[in-house]
Amino acid sequence: MGTENPSAPPRAQSADGGNPTRPHHHTAGVVHENTRHTTRFVVIGNHLTQHKELSLLAIGLGCHIQSLPTGTLVDIKSLAARFKEGATRIAAALRELETHGYLRRERVRTATGRIITRTISCNQPGHRRRPADTDCPVPARTAHRPEPRPRKALPAVPRPTRAAATALQRQATDLLAGLRRHDPRLLLSAPDTEHLAPGVVAWLEREVTPTAVRHALITDLPEAPLRRPAALLAHRLTAQLPPPPPHRTPAAPPPVRHTLRTCETCDRAFRAPETETHCRDCRTEAATAPA
Repeated sequence: MGTENPSAPPRAQSADGGNPTRPHHHTAGVVHENTRHTTRFVVIGNHLTQHKELSLLAIGLGCHIQSLPTGTLVDIKSLAARFKEGATRIAAALRELETHGYLRRERVRTATGRIITRTISCNQPGHRRRPADTDCPVPARTAHRPEPRPRKALPAVPRPTRAAATALQRQATDLLAGLRRHDPRLLLSAPDTEHLAPGVVAWLEREVTPTAVRHALITDLPEAPLRRPAALLAHRLTAQLPPPPPHRTPAAPPPVRHTLRTCETCDRAFRAPETETHCRDCRTEAATAPA
């Protein structure tokens, strides 16, 4: 009972001086009781957890994303189903992380040709590592290719009258579709054919035969590859548009043929309007007779 406990520290040794990891119970503020993790843990830098510009929600969301295994969905809809902060606040936090380099969103094409958006979590912004050393692969070169620029609109083509466009539309479409039989480079898409058809109708409306229209479109084509054949055809339809046909004087109407009737004086048959009752000779004789 009177012996000392040999495991007790000497009285001269302070309670915290001998073990630097022992909590400082006499200080204000946070006190850490740390236990070393051996499974199910992730290393997160203080530059994220103590970031001075990120909101608390963004910091927590960044830590959560870094702890997830590769392939976990981290889109707004999936995160809103996991947490109660709501889609609006989660979207704002994701934008914060993206602004400060903790997230990257890249559009990539899958093996089937589908375009998807891939989210890459960066535990150290500005330090992109090789794909073999990280679970966040550097996207392939094709992912950085810009979207193709929209093609310029085709040149305008002549516009026919509404009546001609209705009557000759099918003939113009068949003419354009058959150009590829004369030159394979003149294979036109459906939108290009629809754009060019009114110009062909305008030619047909001016009494140009389909053979002459085809000849004007395919003669003296350049030998170099045609990058956009529809643009060349549209230019030719406009630049080589023939003048309208000359105005035709309408033919005189045929003379009126009256029915036969009988002269009341000489009983001779003659043709005259119904108001005449005598033939020409009788009328002349009556006009020249003395009073």
